Formats: sequence, structure tokens, C-alpha cells
Amino acid sequence: MEPARDEPEVIYRSKLPDIYIPNHLPLHSYCFQNMSKFSSRPCLIDSATGKIYTYSDVNLTSRKVAGGLNKLGIKQGQVIMVLLPNSPEFAFTFLGALYRGAITTTANPFYEAPEIAKQVIASDVKLIVTYACYVEKVKDIAQQRGIKLVCIDSAPRGCLHFSELSQSDENDMPSVEFDPNDIVVLPFSSGTTGLPKGVMLSHKNMVNSVAQHVDGENPNLYLHNEDVMLCLLPMFHIYALTAAFLCGLRAGAAILIMQKFETVALLELIQKYKVTVMPLAPPAVLAITRSIVVDNFDCSSIRMVISGGAPIGKDLEDAFRSKFPNSKFGQGYGMTEAGPVSMSLTFAKEPFATKSGSCGTVIRNAYLKIIDPKTGSSLSRNQPGEICIRGDQIMKGYIKDIEGTKKTIDERGWLHTGDIGYVDGDDEIFIVDRLKELIKYKGFQVAPAELEAILVAHPKISDAAVVPMKDEVTGEVPVAFVVKANGYTVTEDEIKGYISKQVVPYKRIKHVFFVHAIPKAPSGKILRKDLRAKL
Repeated sequence: MEPARDEPEVIYRSKLPDIYIPNHLPLHSYCFQNMSKFSSRPCLIDSATGKIYTYSDVNLTSRKVAGGLNKLGIKQGQVIMVLLPNSPEFAFTFLGALYRGAITTTANPFYEAPEIAKQVIASDVKLIVTYACYVEKVKDIAQQRGIKLVCIDSAPRGCLHFSELSQSDENDMPSVEFDPNDIVVLPFSSGTTGLPKGVMLSHKNMVNSVAQHVDGENPNLYLHNEDVMLCLLPMFHIYALTAAFLCGLRAGAAILIMQKFETVALLELIQKYKVTVMPLAPPAVLAITRSIVVDNFDCSSIRMVISGGAPIGKDLEDAFRSKFPNSKFGQGYGMTEAGPVSMSLTFAKEPFATKSGSCGTVIRNAYLKIIDPKTGSSLSRNQPGEICIRGDQIMKGYIKDIEGTKKTIDERGWLHTGDIGYVDGDDEIFIVDRLKELIKYKGFQVAPAELEAILVAHPKISDAAVVPMKDEVTGEVPVAFVVKANGYTVTEDEIKGYISKQVVPYKRIKHVFFVHAIPKAPSGKILRKDLRAKL
């Protein structure tokens, strides 16, 4: 709802000054703009094989892939799907599509066939790049829609091998006229609320997202070409695609590709490749914090650890810091539709102190306001409300969904995030919870994230999630799904007593359900609808 036009709005800006952003450049030209300075330096390191690709290698292979896409009939503006875990081929395909003027829709390779089919149809996919082991999931929809299948490993019958793309002639392609508003990537939002929707992100949107992180004299995220950036988070998710891969490319850093999280394997890679920058999701932060083997490895190279995708509490943040005392740790906050919304200024070249639990200040070249979800009125400092963001980084809209777009981006260009937070007296943003995930107990609001932060601080609990359960008397009550820490026994009464000592009565947990794992999206967000379904 829009506030009255004569009502003064409280608009928040970054502590860092706005910068010049080359909005006119296509994304690939922008990312490789400074390549002459580091063309022979490592660009991609494949942790699975140890193979290293220089910036020159990556740029040439990407242009060859563009020629291969053209040879296979992919035209400017058409959509290809990358159905892959983290791999050099993911990078080559994404960049090759950029050079061709095609659009990439990224999908989780662990999706089931019906989930993939929905995204294929919604995006009108013409070609899919995947592994042979995933062909079974896509062969039916591919046959129905005449989609070409390309495998990066052994190609089953009816599929092409990736060499058809990567060994093509990079000059075998028509010239492409790029418009900054052309769509380049079509990720699907996580679907934690409602059905997944295709998010249309243009060259301009993506260039802004990267520039807001790494450009300027005092960049928000200070990267340089001596850095080794871990890319463990899934590249099919916007967080890794932007903050690890594209930001790493722009800065000339080496990007260490890791497919699957395992604590010891990660620590070995940190030690071997002298990793300096480590973007993580909260589950990895928790696992590393709980690990007893961290001290067995030399992790002294790490200078920055970024957590994003879901909020983490102060206790976990402090415990993680104690494991890596020489590194800077902070939380970022963003969303597929809005790019980076905020970033801890801990990571700036000339850093600012950031409070524990904060995710920093609003990103540069953007505007943020907090509104009352009921009235639309702008709220002042320390008043929680819905976070709204405006700037050139926000999406063009949802594909084939005008109504959904209108509900998210208002007529004045403000994107309504659906996240509840507040801005304190130092311009720092604190996330309280999702607007649609707030539990209503007799009219009082209970934020699941607050209770989850308390639960995971318990030494006998390795993970937890809180969701509402219907109740005739109160409307809803908070209930917890809990994963016990290895080797520990803990009872429902013990957990309820532990919580009741730390929160007001209406926030107390009414039931505890013990589970083996908490279902989460690749970004680290808890899939609350899956847990509510169990109730």
C-alpha cells in the first residue's frame, strides 16, 4: 500500500558514496573489462581435478561456446538451461550464453523431473547443458519440446557432448547488438513462499549488482587479483553467481570451484590453495563452528568470511569468529529479485565496524526504506517493518507474471522484499524475519529466526527450525523441529525449559519434533512449507 504523497518518507542510503557504474556495458564486457591486467593469472580452479584455467583460457573458451550455441541454432534472446552443480563448464556455458546474447535459466540439478519441467516450460528453454546422470530427468520434456541436450561428461544416445560447444570456432557467430535492458539470467526464486517464479535480470541489473559489491575506491567487498575466492555455494543460486563468481571475475581473483560441502575437504582446500575469501551459507557456518578438527589445518590465509542466505544469531556468529580470529566475518543480505540489499562494511577496503547480528548498511547506488506492512507508511529508525529497496539492480519483473510483478514492485519503483527488519541509529540493518513467516499468537508476533538462533546456540542441538502450528485458542503457536548434535541426548522438556528462560511467555515453544535434518533451499533458507506440511 502506498503512503500519502505528502507524508515524508525516511530514506536510507549507504555509508559509502555512490560510484559511477558503466550501465551501458553488457555483463561479459564489464566482467572482463580489466582482463589485460591479469589475463595469464588463474581464473578458475577445479578442486575436483586440480585443473587451472587462466583468464585468457576462460574468455576464449566462453567465446567458443558462444559460437557452438550459434551453430546449434540458439538465437539472441532464446533461453538455455544450465542443470549442473558447480563446475568449470557451468562458467563456460553461462559466459558463452552472454556472448551469444542468449538467456541462461539456472536450475538445481537435484530437482525432480516435474520441477525441472515446470521451469523448462515457463522459460521456453531451447537447450539444456547437464550431466549424463541427469538426462533421465529431462529426456521426456526435451523430446516433447524439441530441446537439444548437451552433456559435459559421456553423452548418452540422443545427446551432444560439451565439446560440440567448447571446441567450436569463436568467430562463427553473427555480431550481436546488446541493450542494457536485455535479460541475461532467469533464476527462479526459492519458492519458500508461494510457487517459484522466474526472475528477469538484465545486463544493467547484473552489472549494478556486481559493481555495488566490488567497484569504487573503497569497495563494499574489497577483492583483488591476489585473492583466492571459494565458490562452494551453488552457482545456480544468485548469491554464488553474483558474490562469488561474477565479483571474482570483475576483480581478477582466482575462483576455487567446490561442488559439495564437507568440512574436512573444505579445510584441506583452504590449506592447499590458500583461500582468502569464503562466502558461506549458515549451515556451513554452523558445521564449521561445531567441528573439532579446524585447528588441525592452516587456515591463516582467510581474510574474509561472508555469510548470507539466511540470518544467523549473535552466539553462532561469535563462536565462528573465535575459530578464525584473524579473519573478518559479517553477514550480507540480498534476494534474487533485488540483488544485494545490504552488505557488512567489515569487508570494505577501509572497513567500518559492524555490530554482531547486523547485515551492514544499504548497498551503494541504492535506496532503502522501512514501511508499516499494513498502512504503507514510512517508518523511522529502530521500528521494524517491511524492507523496500530501489535501484538499477532490482529485477525487471517476473517472467509471464504481470500481477506478481505489480505485487512486488510498486508504481514508484520500490521492490517490497517481504522481509521484516529495522535500521538502527548507525544505519545498520537488522533482519527480524520474513513477513509471511511471522507466527501470530493472540495477536502477538513471534519471529521464528529469533527462536532458531537461541536453539542452535544449545550445545546439544546441531540445527533447528521454528514454524507455526494452528491452535484453537491462540490462533497459532510456535513449534520446533530439532536435529540433535552427534552423540548427545536431549529431551523435549529440556529444550522447552531452555527456551522459556530466554523469551517472554508468548514466544515459548509448545512442541518439539526431533528430525534427522532441516529441509533447506540451496541458499540456506529453511523450507518452512515442508515442515508445516508435516503438521
